[in-house]
Amino acid sequence: MFKQWLLRLHRWIALILAIPFAVVIFTGLILSFEPMVMGAKSPAVTQASITAALAKFDPDSKTRSIALRAYDGTLSIGGRGQATIVDLATNERISAPGALASLFGTARGLHEHFIYDLGWVVTVSTFAMLAMILLGVLMGWPRIRNSVSGWHKAAGWFVLPLLILSPLTGLALAFGITFSTPVPRTAGPAVTVSDALKIVGAQYDLTRITWIRPLGPALAARVNDNGEMRVFSVTRDGLVPFGRNWPRLIHEGNWSGLVAPMLNVITSVALVILVSTGLWLWGRRQMRRRQPRVARVQIVGSTENA
Repeated sequence: MFKQWLLRLHRWIALILAIPFAVVIFTGLILSFEPMVMGAKSPAVTQASITAALAKFDPDSKTRSIALRAYDGTLSIGGRGQATIVDLATNERISAPGALASLFGTARGLHEHFIYDLGWVVTVSTFAMLAMILLGVLMGWPRIRNSVSGWHKAAGWFVLPLLILSPLTGLALAFGITFSTPVPRTAGPAVTVSDALKIVGAQYDLTRITWIRPLGPALAARVNDNGEMRVFSVTRDGLVPFGRNWPRLIHEGNWSGLVAPMLNVITSVALVILVSTGLWLWGRRQMRRRQPRVARVQIVGSTENA
């Protein structure tokens, strides 16, 4: 009886939040591939092309934020919502980044804010996802067979640690839990974005930069360091690493080259299987319940016609 109540609660949570679950899971699957292309090099991305873009579109060096998409060959100058997007191959302003960058940007917006900036829906859905995983564990180890129900159970149990880590790290990001230590404020004049590019470029290929922007009291740079996305405070004396934000690294799959994003792909595919097979099982159950009623109507109809 207790197991039946757990199963019923498991089903109702899935049905009530089916749409948010689908949005978060499918956008998460798309974003799982983003780290795989971040390390792609483009001949258009050079120190000279980036400097030329900043000289043309930020001649007064007022901007404190840039975002570089090496795989797209574009540079965004300025903050979100008011950024100038530059094609580094032509040094001309464009209205939007390329198709792949736009796909990742749209997926990230939906993944973090759902629609109409309803980020709380994502947070509630993430808590609910953890609750469903806990309910599945409490129901005990199942019999796994070659059926839709068996696939549902296998997808949940065979990758259980990954299924727990994904929503758990997502909640850590939502509530600002990083487990990293802040970098102390540095003395001296502020570092400009142009200076930061030279300082970062002294140690890394510029195609490895994803963004430079203020982070707390420091101007920070996010760099692909041999497959791991590291964040550094950019100072006149060089780069000072921030403590690793493990929840973000794990959730975004940015901690170990291709291994981390592939684990995220596996997690997302398992979640897709869980949601789709769960809804299929519920729909089939509903159809079976209605089948006898339909049969009775047919019998009555045939009797009246006779």
